[in-house]
Amino acid sequence: MSSLFKPGGIFSAQWMPTDATGRLDRASLAAHIDFERRAGISGVLALGSTGEFPHFTTEERKAALETVAELAAPLPVLCNITDIRPSAAIDLGRHAGTLGVAAVALMPPPFFPVSQADMLAYFLHVADAVKLPVMLYNFPELAGKRIELATVAAFADRAPMSAIKQSGGQFDYHRELIALGREKDFAVMSGSDTRLPEAFALGAAGAIGGLVNIVPELMVQIDRVFRQREPGDASAAAEAMQELGRIIDQLTFPLNVAAGLEARGFDPGAPKTVVSPESRALYERIVSELTALFERHDLVLAAR
Repeated sequence: MSSLFKPGGIFSAQWMPTDATGRLDRASLAAHIDFERRAGISGVLALGSTGEFPHFTTEERKAALETVAELAAPLPVLCNITDIRPSAAIDLGRHAGTLGVAAVALMPPPFFPVSQADMLAYFLHVADAVKLPVMLYNFPELAGKRIELATVAAFADRAPMSAIKQSGGQFDYHRELIALGREKDFAVMSGSDTRLPEAFALGAAGAIGGLVNIVPELMVQIDRVFRQREPGDASAAAEAMQELGRIIDQLTFPLNVAAGLEARGFDPGAPKTVVSPESRALYERIVSELTALFERHDLVLAAR
């Protein structure tokens, strides 16, 4: 499977701005992707957790993917096709194939408990029908279940596995996944945005992160120095990422990404769910704190 597309470098877990009716804001998305491209990102993950995919219908996800694929070209686009309904995941994956995406991503099917054997069967069933390279997507805090190492290995043996994205609080799982990736020839992409130097030291091939939406230039710099071993000093960038994480983690995900986008000068669009007055007040405070952080680190406010 060495000829499969394998992601590397910094990919944006793309934010999807919508208006109050839930309609995708193409102009805002275009401006934002252009900003990320100019910062040097390597690609885009469409409709992942940062993209708030559960808020969209299947047809809306198809249309949104078409827009992302068009705006991001020629950067490689990965598409999360996870759905509780295998038929919907297959429908999305086949549509993604018509758009020339580099790979599709699969989380465990959401909501109901699922055994590792049934999780593997779900992955294999969808992959066989879609016939595209697959990136497994491990985010236990959101999916409600972890993709265990034996399940990853079994999938890699039987399907066109290009990568796995490792997100959430189980950072040490990177070690086992990276060792398995070397054995089975797939890439490990980290979702630990504020710990990239550590992830790259372990052998991660890159990152797919929500914070790429906010500070792509910092994460690209960290990738170039810590992973690609280019000359330079990215210690200040790594420290800024740590400070960014401490501020933004006061608010729940993914609303905190919206706050970061606003602080950076972008219109994140309307919230896709109900936001309490308490969270709105915290949101405004975080926007203020992040704006000050970006000014201290000479990060240009994108749209101001």
